[in-house]
Amino acid sequence: MLGLELVVLLGVAVLVGNALAQRFGIAPPVLLLIAGVLLGFIPAVRQAQLPAKVVLLLFLPVLLYWESLTTSLREIRTNLRGIVLLSTALVILTAWAVAATGHALGLPWGSAWVLGAAVAPTDATAVGVLGRAPPRRQVTVLRAESLVNDGTALVIYGLAVGITVGADHLSIPNIGGLFLLAYGGGAAVGVVVAWVNTYLRRRLPDPLLGNLIMILAPFTAYLLAELIEASGVLAVVVSGLIMSQTAPRVVRAEARRQAMAFWPMATFVINGALFVLVGVELQDAVRTLSRADFNHALTVVGLVSAVLVVVRLAFLFVSVYLIRMIDRRPQQRLLRISHRARVVSGLAGFRGAVSLAIALSVPHTLDSGEPFPDRDLIVFVTSGVIVVTLVVQGLLLPGVVRWARLPRDTSVEEEHILAETLAAEGALAVLPQLAADLGTDPKVVDSLRHEYEAQLAVVRAKGTGAGDDQALLRNQLYTALRLALISHKRATVVRLRDERRIDDTVLRRLQAALDFEEVRLSGREPTD
Repeated sequence: MLGLELVVLLGVAVLVGNALAQRFGIAPPVLLLIAGVLLGFIPAVRQAQLPAKVVLLLFLPVLLYWESLTTSLREIRTNLRGIVLLSTALVILTAWAVAATGHALGLPWGSAWVLGAAVAPTDATAVGVLGRAPPRRQVTVLRAESLVNDGTALVIYGLAVGITVGADHLSIPNIGGLFLLAYGGGAAVGVVVAWVNTYLRRRLPDPLLGNLIMILAPFTAYLLAELIEASGVLAVVVSGLIMSQTAPRVVRAEARRQAMAFWPMATFVINGALFVLVGVELQDAVRTLSRADFNHALTVVGLVSAVLVVVRLAFLFVSVYLIRMIDRRPQQRLLRISHRARVVSGLAGFRGAVSLAIALSVPHTLDSGEPFPDRDLIVFVTSGVIVVTLVVQGLLLPGVVRWARLPRDTSVEEEHILAETLAAEGALAVLPQLAADLGTDPKVVDSLRHEYEAQLAVVRAKGTGAGDDQALLRNQLYTALRLALISHKRATVVRLRDERRIDDTVLRRLQAALDFEEVRLSGREPTD
């Protein structure tokens, strides 16, 4: 099939799947998977195999980098111990449990461990199924866990494949060295790439060049880490987390606005396309199995999916009591969550693109030339587990969240109001000095002071929750009038273009300014 036709089909599938998800209130990945299965009935689509390296080297760095840039480093630091346990110990335990289950169902140990490594890591992008229902801290822990655990799973996968094909051997020093290189080398590469990124952003003020550096950063980090056989995933994540702290100081406003327009759209399309491709791959995997193998594979999918949930829930409940026995500090008690919230985290262990990429990366042959044992089964079971976790758990999770009765998290709104208040008060305090330094006309100073005082009154009114406050009412009327005027101005400039009194270049320039003002007034600025 021509590449253009495949691109159009994927785009239409992502569009329709997300539109229907919004219409019926269903998690988008569920409908995107179904769309992929339906597309799999088209022979040309089914034959367009998705190379695993496309996911690992092209899609994954972009998704991980944006997730790292938009997550909360403060929350990660606060919950670092839990995140480390989830992204290392839980991944190893899960891989072992799945391997033991697979071996009991007839898989050789090598293939069973490969399957365990494939389905052990949760997926950072699939965590978006949660939306904003749980508290911010819980979502941040889930996102951070899924950002880091890919590195652990890839080390287990590399070791399992190496032993199976006969290119590696099992020993404690070998395992320790692999983990040390993966995490230490990956983190070091991430730090270096972030430093270079920051250095270049300071010295290249052009917004287009700055955003090109931003696009190159995740691919560079991943590539350099892979060249030294370290974790490309961890390199991208560390680089992104560092840039999330330095970018507000070194990135200029115009470059930031360009990035906020490009990255959410790019990650939305890539993420949606990946879920569609998982559905296509599942359909293709079904066709490679006989009826008897298919029935056996379905059994493996069901049991492995159950093992994943049971192991995750057990780990979440057992580890918390071990931590309480070891650490009895008062601040540790502040981090405790309810058992119901822990059940939500247990069911939020979705699998996604990384699992599929690992499964597709399994070599076709051993060093001896013989076929890799049960490769087709590994691909099918991994695809099936992704579908089960996204569809079944994705459909169950909203009800479980309601059952958990999680407290409403207002911390973001409270901190937003605090920041706006302090920023406005600081601006008013320094206004006279800045006006004197710049020699500003007193009338201009008075006008600006009144504007800032009005903004501060609105922010304070929002903070007190006084919905009928006069400051809020005036602001609403002012905003409505400004939006109406903007709409009239836009219609005027479009009419002037239609009458050929102004050029399209002038229209686009004026329209950009009007759009910026409209988005600011309507409060629809992107937040992450």
